[in-house]
Amino acid sequence: MKEAIVEVDNLKKHYGNVKAVDGISFKVLKGEVFTLLGPNGAGKTTTLEILEGLKKHDSGKITMFGRTLRTNVPREIRERIGVVLQENNFIEHLRVTEILKMFSNLYPAPLKIEEIVKIVSLQEKRKARVEKLSGGQRQRLAIGTALIGNPDLIFMDEPTTGLDPQARRNIWDMIEKFKSSGKTIFLTTHYMEEAEMLSDYIYIMDHGKIIAKGTPQKLVSSFGGDKIIEARLSADDDKILELERMFNGVKIENSKVTFRASDLPKNMKSFLDWAENNSIEVEDLSVRQSNLEDVFLKLTGRSLRD
Repeated sequence: MKEAIVEVDNLKKHYGNVKAVDGISFKVLKGEVFTLLGPNGAGKTTTLEILEGLKKHDSGKITMFGRTLRTNVPREIRERIGVVLQENNFIEHLRVTEILKMFSNLYPAPLKIEEIVKIVSLQEKRKARVEKLSGGQRQRLAIGTALIGNPDLIFMDEPTTGLDPQARRNIWDMIEKFKSSGKTIFLTTHYMEEAEMLSDYIYIMDHGKIIAKGTPQKLVSSFGGDKIIEARLSADDDKILELERMFNGVKIENSKVTFRASDLPKNMKSFLDWAENNSIEVEDLSVRQSNLEDVFLKLTGRSLRD
């Protein structure tokens, strides 16, 4: 059995009548990518902020590196964690190496700045001011500040949001390397492909509670057994909305419709008959297996950005 780096038992955080975190429990094992998913408002960022020491929890037990945390994360624990926030407000006129130097002063035995610059692939930008960095470069710098103390556990809250596909892939590669080196990553993300690609274990959270957990493969096999029919339709939105009364798990984006098919031949015939009877042209018709996004929508009824 792998060592548990983080153990959370019946964690709660309420704001008046709003139960942001409502009695959740989980373990994060050493050397794994642990991912917490949920729609906006599910409570995942509050959970992260509690574990990072940015907020106090109301009740429940938190154990990190074998030590039970009471109200604050003690310094000796903070020195073993790195944090990549959703947004970073670096001082714009400072250079990359100056930012890293500033953060290195917070740790007793930081890594060498040139080593961090190489890890996050900012060699050519090491003397550049923050204001001159692209979005992807800024995010790599943020990861560099999280790594400077050589942490055992790295919290990454939506680290690739807003990045182009190439920059996102670069960060995926970094996460894989961190894992290979024995580090533990606690991840939240808005991208299902990212979660499915990187995660060893996933917890899905909604309305402050954990509603499903497992490996990506287990979640898909347990909750996503149906085939998925996808197509583009030459019809107005009102007409396409009729499909919500005919099929389960209907998702409509512009002219593209996606729905679950529990009985593929029967559902396909009903769909094509409906299109023919309404003189609707069907394009790009395809059938595929369920994926993690389908499971997420099935369990929560909402997209990650709702």
